[in-house]
Amino acid sequence: MAVGLNEPEKLLPVTGVRSAAIAAGIKSSGAPDLVLFEMAESSRCAAVFTQNIFCAAPVVVAKQHLSSNTPRYLLINSGNANAGTGQQGIDAALETCSLLAASTSCETNQVLPFSTGVIGENLDLSKFRKAIPELVSQLAEDAWIDAGRGIMTTDTLLKGRSKQIVIDGQQITLTGVSKGSGMIRPDMATMLAFIATDASISQQLLDQCLQTAVNRSFNAITVDGDTSTNDACVLIATGQATHNEITEAGEQFHLLQNAVNEICEFLAQAIIRDGEGASKFITLKVCHAASEQTARQVAYTIAHSPLVKTALFASDPNWGRILAAVGRSGVDMDIDKIRLYLDDVCIVKEGGRSADYTEEQGQKVMSQDEITIKVDLQQGDAAATIWTSDLSYEYVKINAEYRS
Repeated sequence: MAVGLNEPEKLLPVTGVRSAAIAAGIKSSGAPDLVLFEMAESSRCAAVFTQNIFCAAPVVVAKQHLSSNTPRYLLINSGNANAGTGQQGIDAALETCSLLAASTSCETNQVLPFSTGVIGENLDLSKFRKAIPELVSQLAEDAWIDAGRGIMTTDTLLKGRSKQIVIDGQQITLTGVSKGSGMIRPDMATMLAFIATDASISQQLLDQCLQTAVNRSFNAITVDGDTSTNDACVLIATGQATHNEITEAGEQFHLLQNAVNEICEFLAQAIIRDGEGASKFITLKVCHAASEQTARQVAYTIAHSPLVKTALFASDPNWGRILAAVGRSGVDMDIDKIRLYLDDVCIVKEGGRSADYTEEQGQKVMSQDEITIKVDLQQGDAAATIWTSDLSYEYVKINAEYRS
């Protein structure tokens, strides 16, 4: 059961983007597993990808195509990651692009392929040959919810968000979908996100906008510390709105940046709320650090501790596990200055248990579905926030039976 997350009843269409989703038989369940996004010719596209060295074949091909042409289509399959498949996987990813190009009269390198699912299995191209013509025929402006469902694997809920803002008196629409529940610690897990807006913006600023948004959202979450071979996040700007193109980092750009940040943060947090087997949503805040890097290092050490995560699942206020994680984070610190909090309850200060802390206070916080753990290092002015989940019996079951 996802923590504090509901499926969107509606996602707003973005002028210049059409999408479709069908069941091509890639998933044995018969659920939708092949998704297509079509972008208007005026569109610009920015993307960030996994930093896993064993990146999947579609990641390799998508990077190549993005660097050589302006994309017109995004082709996504779920149920098979096409990762760890060598040259055969590269050839298969290229072939899926060629099949779509033949059905749409675009260039092969105007197609960006994406895959998510089981690693190490070859794509069955016969399913793509049969399904792609039907997929193209179903393209529609209002199919975002279908597309969001089509990219899901172990997700229990559709993850999507829409927002509208005003630039130069013109209403601008943003809509995005994401998927991910496990193998989540992006470095741009198994994570995919696709966001579109009808705003008009230069390529340089679009790239900057996406990188900024990703750093504070998808690069600030973890379920299990595993960076997927297939991570990707794409931001499309169709330029269909009638305002003047955004070419400078002024007020209009910041309005758009804030909107993209909001969409990305919601989608990133939705991944944690729907983490595999998650029963709690945890916010980790590290403040007054010497640098953002050290703050993130402390936060991720806590988030990746199996002992902390299992205590969270058990609602056990075993604060010693958090203290131990902070101490082994590899960050220089004065332990007498450190303060640890569960929500607003101070549990550690002056090198040990806070004199005011009671077990009842800790138990009350740990019994909540949503908890904030704060670490005040009292070193400097830097800070970092990341989001994570607990570690439950269900997480083990899901991943033990993933290929069954």
